[in-house]
Amino acid sequence: GGGGGGNLQEVRARPLAERRVDVHGFCNPRDFQRSPYLSARGNFATIFRGSTEEGYEAYHADKYDEDKNPNGIINFGTSENKLCFDLMSKRLTQTDMNLVDPPLLQYPDWKGHMFLREEVAQFLTYYCKAPAPLKAENVIVLNGCGSLFSALATVLCDPGEAVLIATPFYGGITQSVFLYGNVKLVYAYLDSKITGTSTRPFQLTVEKLEKALQDARAEGVTVRALILLNPQNPLGDIYSLSELRDYLEFAKRHELHVIVDEIYMLSVFDESATFHSVLGMDRLPDPQRTHVMWGITKDFAVSGIRFGTLYTENQDVANAVASLCYFHGVCGPVQHKVAQLLRDRGESVAPYWINQVYLRANHARLKAAHTYVTDELKTLGVPFLNRNAGFFVWIDFRKYLRTGTFEEEMLLWRRFLDNKVLLSCGKAFECSEPGWFRIIFADKTHRLQLGMQRIRKVLEEREQEILAEEKEQPCQSDQDGKADSTDEVIFVSHHQEPTCAGSSNLGDLIGLLQQQMRSSDWLQKNTAEQFA
Repeated sequence: GGGGGGNLQEVRARPLAERRVDVHGFCNPRDFQRSPYLSARGNFATIFRGSTEEGYEAYHADKYDEDKNPNGIINFGTSENKLCFDLMSKRLTQTDMNLVDPPLLQYPDWKGHMFLREEVAQFLTYYCKAPAPLKAENVIVLNGCGSLFSALATVLCDPGEAVLIATPFYGGITQSVFLYGNVKLVYAYLDSKITGTSTRPFQLTVEKLEKALQDARAEGVTVRALILLNPQNPLGDIYSLSELRDYLEFAKRHELHVIVDEIYMLSVFDESATFHSVLGMDRLPDPQRTHVMWGITKDFAVSGIRFGTLYTENQDVANAVASLCYFHGVCGPVQHKVAQLLRDRGESVAPYWINQVYLRANHARLKAAHTYVTDELKTLGVPFLNRNAGFFVWIDFRKYLRTGTFEEEMLLWRRFLDNKVLLSCGKAFECSEPGWFRIIFADKTHRLQLGMQRIRKVLEEREQEILAEEKEQPCQSDQDGKADSTDEVIFVSHHQEPTCAGSSNLGDLIGLLQQQMRSSDWLQKNTAEQFA
């Protein structure tokens, strides 16, 4: 379950059957009352939901509001962009959005209205830098990428078969592929250590994919596909073209489908980072097994509008997914609005409002919010991965766990929640090392400030408790577990090797020194009296 050690070897030694869909990380199934009104599958779905939704439901029951509920929960757990309501509400209420033609109120082609699929094809051609125009007949429209994961898993895998994915990863994928299609996930575990071919923390390599695949096959598990998240959630990594090619070549060798989720492709907020879409590659190693997903939820800050799109050249896959679109359709008026949004080209060929107004403002706001949160983390001496994509920072709170277990991680998560700030803990992403958390920074300044104050309070209290505990009962294993710590992880630049003194800017150096002073006993050993 969610218990036990943070030792990566221990995690990897567990049989694959235990390591695949692990729903017990957040709740104890023994505490769960089986409903006589539900099937076994219905009961399992309820356990599953209870294990993943606890924090989200607590937030909705006690939501922070500056005026009405100032002591409510601040949500740094749900990956939403709350920075662009002004821009999007203005755009979505302009007159061109309000057309209601008879076809919009009738059943559509289940793949989506052709006018929308044409706009999606042109939009992706432009933003993915496709070498040739993408085709509307290869586009399918569904109500969100979660539905797409469900549909793809169902048509690519039989019940009990599996999909390969690197951890940590966005945990909602487990729900999407498992609850509907009874398709399992096989994990390629990434960790924070920089050894061998890994030049940055949590680096995905073909060797790690090969090992996970061979381990699964050795246990008789049939793996049908590989899921790639680019930009990666929760790490914020952006894969280079050569890395993408390596992953796709690996999949081709093993005849695996590749599902590439590019939902954050326009949320790369720093000019120093370059996103490469799979659709922009000159030649796909296996085009019939490469399927690309995108949606407006993240990049256009409208998670309440359920819209996702699949691009695949494989018409067998397209038609099979389309047969499930009856359950996952997008209503006609919303299809019209999305088409208008994506076609906003103004006077030039390039989308005018999108480029000149929306993306420019969105990137500036994301960058400012990211800077605020990471500056606060540096002041606290907390290590984190410094990336420039998505809405999240992957944070290392391991020094606040005395024994380094997932139970302790869960206690820290609950403590944050008790102090009215919702974060996501590493267990929710199947991280192999206890103590990592994801924080969402795409929020307004006043909520960021108050939320970071609440986080600081918890961490300072925890620091005092650990000091008191260590005085009473020195814990040698704790020091062993953190010998490699994350000195090399701290403030790692967007896609480079770990920063060193020669390449760091002054802020990073100061943060690094603060971290080393806080996390070592140098100050205790070298007192002023000793120097005297």
